[in-house]
Amino acid sequence: MSAGAQDGLVLGLELINAGMLARVGGKAANLGEATGAGLPVPPGFCLTTDAYRSAVGPAGLEEVHGALAAAGTNDLEALAGLAARARERILAVEVPPEIAGAVRDAYAALGTDVPVAVRSSATAEDLPFASFAGQQDTYLNVVGADAVLAAVRQCWASLWTDRAVTYRATQGISPSTVALAVVVQRMVDAAVAGVLFTANPVTGRRHEAVIDASPGLGESVVSGAVNPDHFVVDTASKEILERRPGDKGIAIRPVPGGGTERVTLAPDSAPSLSDVQIRALAALGSRVERHYGAPQDIEWAIDGEHKLWLTQSRPITTLYPLPDPRPDLPEREGTRVYLCFSLAQGLTRPLTPMGVAGLRLIASSVARAAGFDVPVPRNGPSPFRQAGHRLFFDLTPVVRSSVGRAIVPRVFDIMEARSAAVLRGLFTDPRFSVTLRTPWRLFRHIGPVAARARLPESLLRALFRPEAALRRVDGFSQRLRAALVVPAEATAAERLNHAERILGEELFPIVPAVLPLPALGFALLGLAGKLAGGARSGALQPVLRGLPNNVTTEMDLALWQLATDIRLAAGAAAVFEELSPPELAARYRAGELPAVVQSGLAGFLARYGHRAVAEIDLGMPRWSDDPVHILGVLANYLKLDDPALAPDRQFANAAREADARIEQLAMVAGSRGGPAGRLRARLVRGALKRTRLFAGLRELPKYCIVEGLASVRQQLSTVGAELAAAGRIADAEDIYFLDFAEAHRALAGASLRELVAERREAYDAELGRRRIPRVLLSDGTEPEALQARGRTASGGAAAGVLSGTPASAGTVTAKARVIMDPQGARLEPGEILVAPSTDPGWTPLFLTAGGLVMEMGGPNSHGAVVAREYGIPAVVGVSDATSAISTGQDITLDGGAGTVTPSAG
Repeated sequence: MSAGAQDGLVLGLELINAGMLARVGGKAANLGEATGAGLPVPPGFCLTTDAYRSAVGPAGLEEVHGALAAAGTNDLEALAGLAARARERILAVEVPPEIAGAVRDAYAALGTDVPVAVRSSATAEDLPFASFAGQQDTYLNVVGADAVLAAVRQCWASLWTDRAVTYRATQGISPSTVALAVVVQRMVDAAVAGVLFTANPVTGRRHEAVIDASPGLGESVVSGAVNPDHFVVDTASKEILERRPGDKGIAIRPVPGGGTERVTLAPDSAPSLSDVQIRALAALGSRVERHYGAPQDIEWAIDGEHKLWLTQSRPITTLYPLPDPRPDLPEREGTRVYLCFSLAQGLTRPLTPMGVAGLRLIASSVARAAGFDVPVPRNGPSPFRQAGHRLFFDLTPVVRSSVGRAIVPRVFDIMEARSAAVLRGLFTDPRFSVTLRTPWRLFRHIGPVAARARLPESLLRALFRPEAALRRVDGFSQRLRAALVVPAEATAAERLNHAERILGEELFPIVPAVLPLPALGFALLGLAGKLAGGARSGALQPVLRGLPNNVTTEMDLALWQLATDIRLAAGAAAVFEELSPPELAARYRAGELPAVVQSGLAGFLARYGHRAVAEIDLGMPRWSDDPVHILGVLANYLKLDDPALAPDRQFANAAREADARIEQLAMVAGSRGGPAGRLRARLVRGALKRTRLFAGLRELPKYCIVEGLASVRQQLSTVGAELAAAGRIADAEDIYFLDFAEAHRALAGASLRELVAERREAYDAELGRRRIPRVLLSDGTEPEALQARGRTASGGAAAGVLSGTPASAGTVTAKARVIMDPQGARLEPGEILVAPSTDPGWTPLFLTAGGLVMEMGGPNSHGAVVAREYGIPAVVGVSDATSAISTGQDITLDGGAGTVTPSAG
């Protein structure tokens, strides 16, 4: 045995398992696991990461590592130059003799001059949280020990290709932490080869295997050089659901003596696999998936003797996770329908564990108020599910109820229109046929909530004594604030108990106390339209602009007023040109900003500092914790120098136009004359004045709930500081990666550092996920993807035009600004804001926006309502807008037609 083998620099695949990831990399770890499980893996060996480090040590890569770490992820030229420098240094060093000897011995053990494949196996590829397929090089049909050693060195250098370095930089992987192992395997002389997914990567269906196959080596399929045969198999029934022949015009075949050649084939519609082989592949995939416990992306080959080989397996990282099981509940039969509550709230980012815990308690209070049994409030009500660190609710009973089908999609039509379309698409699925046809169960649960909120009395008061109704709402808000107070001497355990009480008892009652008033306001708007001769919604929309009693509008205008005060104070605005928002925040904390800025910002944060982006998550810092976002918005406001575009002036104009429109509609209603006409005019005028009084209150329940969440966050921060001081967690902010039960355990003495580290890693991985399903079935199916695949192109928008839901009328052509996170974002006055979704934390940006495009939402979602109030054109529910549109691109937005037309340039 050579010295290299003895030192563990070279290992046979049969000696490798998943626990050796750091030494052998993802590909070798997976192949070693598969070999140990008895799966048909070609024999081979692995040069470990120790071999890589030993060989490239003399290359002096430390300087390159440091430069890469300092380079920006968008500086592609700098990244490419540093990658080239790393490759040059690696190729300039010789393979150490002990490694070369071990490779020669291991290669000889495979046979005399046997053809092999030499593949990279990086420590940051083929992992459960991120697949880095294709980022390093592979060499096929390598013959002879010298050729193998040359290919190994090329593989080592390929760790530093431009694409690999850029990919790692965007994923936040430190260059000094990666190393490369190399797998050498006996080549399969493939008659046919390809790729197998053990779950459908497009629709998410976990019971469908998807196979692509073509003659020759699998490289033609993996690289996309060929249009392969495509098969879909139901792995439960073994039925072949889909067959789509490819032209298979190219094959990659081994050349005697080493290397490969690309051969042009005559187009052939005959399948490259028999039905027996298709089912055998699906069965192999199921076997591999069972071993790894997760859906797999598999490369396979069938040799000339019809033997099936597994050449590679890695997790499918793009599948959205299935909802977490609920061990506290009996398992439900059949396929379930889950709606993403996070997206319905305009939240695309994952929730922290404490954020989920808080929402569980609030949801439990809602369920208990409606008469549902919630045995353990910390677990949430029975429909509550978590998947991918986001909230989902089991809507199966709604989909299977005739009343639910009639009501819920209509609610989503105005809140999140694409979710409504997806839900309706499930109504024809026999698995979700209607089983409940009466409304009595609904009444049984709504009745107690309405009675406790004294709904009839509230509505009558709003109709006949509207000012008294507003005073009553204000009283609810004051009582909630009083309930949030915690004695200064409270212990950490008492603070946790107080936080749970607020979440589980105090927050939800504000919703039924307030929401009937804006609901009445919108109902009166519709009634007034009918009394005014059937006025269309376009004629009624001006009534909803410049609304009073809207806390979000008041907040935005208060920030604008602060900007006005700063502009008028001599020299105060200059600091916003000289310093970045983080620098301004540091000066604010030190009390070193100009007086008008220092005192004005303190006053604003005292009133509105409980708000935040993604504010329903307890784990998200509030503006009072970190004012960087608000300071950035102020800097944008100070750039607006056209007095006619000043938001306060536009708001006042909108209010005057609304009053004028009310009088116009009243005149139309009374145009028939006589007592009946005068009565109609009075009714229209009174109805629309109440609409304006009450419609803005739609923002108040969430405002109050967020105020409560901010108070709870204050108590949790105090507890977190105590736990960090005691060493139970590493940092005070770590408490947001625990739930309440775990926080109590930590107070009792348990160290939860490892648990927090695991959760932070999982959370950080989810931060990178871009595609979140609006609706998810319990078998993994994403109905939206399935429905999109089934739609035909006929009847769609013109080529190049993006379609969505009209939200705020008007047409504007301007440069787009794609913003994924408003924290620190810059929006120049007049630019069109393009965002995945918005919540109140985004709305300060609306004041200077020229228009709004959102991927989520409906005509009555938060962003749409605020856009209408501010009079900016808006289209919502535009699929993939943030990827189809680029920052700086000129786009034309038609808020009335619901279209967005990007420029050709």
